[in-house]
Amino acid sequence: MSSSNEPHESSAESAAEPATGRAAERGPERGTDDAILDAAADLIVQLGVGRAQLAEIARRAGVSRPTVYRRWPDVRAVIGALLTREIAATRDAVRLTGTDRGAFVDGVVEVAVRLRDHPVLGALLRSGDSDTLFEYVVDRLGASQRGLLEALRSGIEQGQRHGSIRAGEPLELAAMVLLIAQSTVQSHRMVAPVLPEEAWRRELARALDGYLAP
Repeated sequence: MSSSNEPHESSAESAAEPATGRAAERGPERGTDDAILDAAADLIVQLGVGRAQLAEIARRAGVSRPTVYRRWPDVRAVIGALLTREIAATRDAVRLTGTDRGAFVDGVVEVAVRLRDHPVLGALLRSGDSDTLFEYVVDRLGASQRGLLEALRSGIEQGQRHGSIRAGEPLELAAMVLLIAQSTVQSHRMVAPVLPEEAWRRELARALDGYLAP
């Protein structure tokens, strides 16, 4: 039985329409959480953040609205979970550890490029209302940032053992590397006319390399 503050599920909601886009393509083997997040991602990319409503997310995921509410209280929470998942997947897809500073810097730049070009993050950056992105990526140290910091810290420690990254508290250095890369990603559209792709990558690498050099 549903709790008193949980939205009631109507028969129409129970017979939700088939999922569309990525949620449908991944099939029934996908978990419910991932199906909901996939549907939210499709909606944000296709129609924008302003059109991301829980009812439409549920419809695209092929679940009822109460199914979504049992996991996340509102759209902002869904988007926060989506950002955490996507940033973690991007981080895990790139090797941030290496034997020297050069390999570490290359990995950080690659993560920055992938996050910059990520369809969901890009849609949030381009939206007129990017409060959700700033809340989950800028204003607080959330799960995605903590995961990135841990990966950066590990890479910095390895570079310090190699002797190619300067001495210092690894977590503090990692936090500054995160700030440098994050601000560069967020501002890339503003400087694109004067800092084309090749230069953007080169100068980000140079900034990181200079900061970490002994």
